[in-house]
Amino acid sequence: MPSISFFSRIKNDYTSYVVYVCLLVVFLFFAITQADKGFMTTDNLATILRQTAPIAVMAVGAVFVLSTAEIDLSIGSTVALSAMTTAVVLRDTNIFFAVIAGLGVGALIGLANGLIVTKLRLPSFLVTLAMLELVAGLARQITGLKSVPVQSELFAEIFGSGSLGPFSSLFLWTAAVVAVGWVVFTNTRFGAHVKAVGDNRLAARVSGISVTNTRIAVFVISGMTAALAGMLYVGRLQGARYTLGENDLLIVIAAVVIGGTALFGGKGSIIGALAGSLTIVTLNNGLVLSGLDVAQQRMALGIIILVAIALTLREGKERT
Repeated sequence: MPSISFFSRIKNDYTSYVVYVCLLVVFLFFAITQADKGFMTTDNLATILRQTAPIAVMAVGAVFVLSTAEIDLSIGSTVALSAMTTAVVLRDTNIFFAVIAGLGVGALIGLANGLIVTKLRLPSFLVTLAMLELVAGLARQITGLKSVPVQSELFAEIFGSGSLGPFSSLFLWTAAVVAVGWVVFTNTRFGAHVKAVGDNRLAARVSGISVTNTRIAVFVISGMTAALAGMLYVGRLQGARYTLGENDLLIVIAAVVIGGTALFGGKGSIIGALAGSLTIVTLNNGLVLSGLDVAQQRMALGIIILVAIALTLREGKERT
């Protein structure tokens, strides 16, 4: 017979399981109610996976940031600028330099966020909000509001339309980022430092952890995952536009929070973030098939975020 402590552990950590129940419920609901509209068709399920890829990749970076009790609001504009940079460099050079340029832009934005937050001691909410506008402006300026088509079939295959056996390249990129993120977050000293900094910054500093470097590093990770998401958009759409990623911020935050990552640091889940991403994208897909317009879809997303925040705040009170 299971011990009382087993049930107590489940009760005290219930937010870790909510996302999987939500994913199952959402999937079964639309599988039943929208079966006649093709929800369960191979094409539609493949569409869900393709749309999940960039969201899940960004969610991995967001787990690291939120787990340190910080937030990165600039990821959407980072997606756009990295995508535009990648497409422009690819047009003039080759894939190698395009990928380096795209990831480099993301890393630099993340580094700038981290340095401003830590060195100037400014709230990450305000810093990344300002960076969102700055980077969005740069994304629009780089080509004068013009889209940049991608002619390279190899790039499109690697980052969007290609496959390896039965697995699409988007699925493989998602699996790789989630796997690396999970290993780093759960099985390395750096991952332990991230959670320690988010749980109690003073105690982490006293124990010898470089709080400043850890905080800067998570912003760099967030910037690079956003840059990779931008390249996945470019590969799938075979072009870049300054509007890429502009609606992804709330989706990513919702996915991460319902996936079990605490808004105020100290706790995170990479696998939960993946499940949260699938839940949000599946919900949006089902709502589209149900005939709901964009406004109604955003209302549903807002409700999900409110519920996720309520669960996180309630768990935080129970822990204290």
